[in-house]
Amino acid sequence: MVNKKVNWTSTLIISIFLGSLGVDRFIMGHIGLGILKLITLGGCGVWALIDIILIATKHQFKGVEWVEN
Repeated sequence: MVNKKVNWTSTLIISIFLGSLGVDRFIMGHIGLGILKLITLGGCGVWALIDIILIATKHQFKGVEWVEN
């Protein structure tokens, strides 16, 4: 499986401001999870907060390679 190169800084900023709408998951290529996150408004904020923490610590999501430009 080929990893998608994703800018870490922009994904973190987008996750902070639009994470409850699932935009961060769409950027990482996780479309199904992005739609689910959008429908649940980020799991009532809990899922959005967890994703902010995971992205801030550069968690290795499946299919994502963090890059810094």
